[in-house]
Amino acid sequence: MTGNPEFGRKIRQLREAKKRSDPNYSLRKFAQAIGVSATFLSRMETGDFDPPAPERIKKMAELLDVNPDELLALADKTDPDLQEIIKVLPEAMADFLRTARDVKISEAELRKITTWLHRRKGQ
Repeated sequence: MTGNPEFGRKIRQLREAKKRSDPNYSLRKFAQAIGVSATFLSRMETGDFDPPAPERIKKMAELLDVNPDELLALADKTDPDLQEIIKVLPEAMADFLRTARDVKISEAELRKITTWLHRRKGQ
């Protein structure tokens, strides 16, 4: 395993911050809560081991009160839900994402599109 020091540092920073007010964020208890060994979590936090599977990263994000997509991106992984969404309309979804990238659409513009889609979904 090659490790991901940046991801490991971020997880440790977030976990240690939570641990100051909640003992359930000790290395052992947090590892147990996400379904990995304390040894694995320790080695991952030091950058010796790669991040865990996406589902475990999503569990980490939930427990640490952070956006799972940010942690997944930091881990260089993709949410399996997104893979399933793309599989439904692979050409159209890939074209949409590549076009958005190529025209350098801003985050604000993406959020406008998302807001519009949320409103449409609610109709």
